[in-house]
Amino acid sequence: MSDKVMLNIAGVNKRFGGLQALTDVGIKIMQGQIYGLIGPNGAGKTTFFNVITGLYQPDTGTFELAGKPYSPSAPHEVAKAGIARTFQNIRLFGEMTALENVMVGRHVRSHQGVFGAIFRHKAAREEEASIRARAQELLDFVGIGAFANRTSKFLSYGDQRRLEIARALATDPQLLALDEPAAGMNATEKLALKELLVKIKAQGKTVLLIEHDVKMMMSLCDRITVLEYGKRIAEGLPAEIQSNQAVIDAYLGGSH
Repeated sequence: MSDKVMLNIAGVNKRFGGLQALTDVGIKIMQGQIYGLIGPNGAGKTTFFNVITGLYQPDTGTFELAGKPYSPSAPHEVAKAGIARTFQNIRLFGEMTALENVMVGRHVRSHQGVFGAIFRHKAAREEEASIRARAQELLDFVGIGAFANRTSKFLSYGDQRRLEIARALATDPQLLALDEPAAGMNATEKLALKELLVKIKAQGKTVLLIEHDVKMMMSLCDRITVLEYGKRIAEGLPAEIQSNQAVIDAYLGGSH
């Protein structure tokens, strides 16, 4: 794990009308970490995710990615900056093949533009071939390379989740943000997902992870932040989080 700070966010506030959804929230993630974000339902986890990835505009906050200021102004700009995300609900192009879905993600890094796409000159054809090859590599990496030409809506649920991760990786992110990737998975699929995230980390990628499976998070994450009612109530190593009384109270509803 590196000593380089990959994501540094401080002082995030977000209000929706009369609801204060986030209050002075911040996190610091080091390069190569799997960093967890947990909390009870309604704690503000997804709101914070949506702020980081440009779906919501914060009222206040400072944002740095890999040591450089960045503004989460719009999702496509955030993707260009180097943050790729998945969502709680699967958002694939159902009528496209698995390979085509990943190629869509890879086009964020393409250079030929509309002119090349229309006139199909040599540089555009070569880039398209490179994008296709990289997409196949990523499908192989996540374990579904054999299904490259299968229409994505016909993939199993677990494989659709893997496909979403492959598409996110296709953008060459500095930070991979996963919003409840294990939601709806059975025990076998969760184990496979955990093994995949370990592989991604081994490649030097940094992962920010929201997940309700606390046991999985404690065994997978390097550090964890806990939110409750839009405020950070704890941050630390998994063992520290497990023994934190404020966290125990938040999940169990009282002193235990």
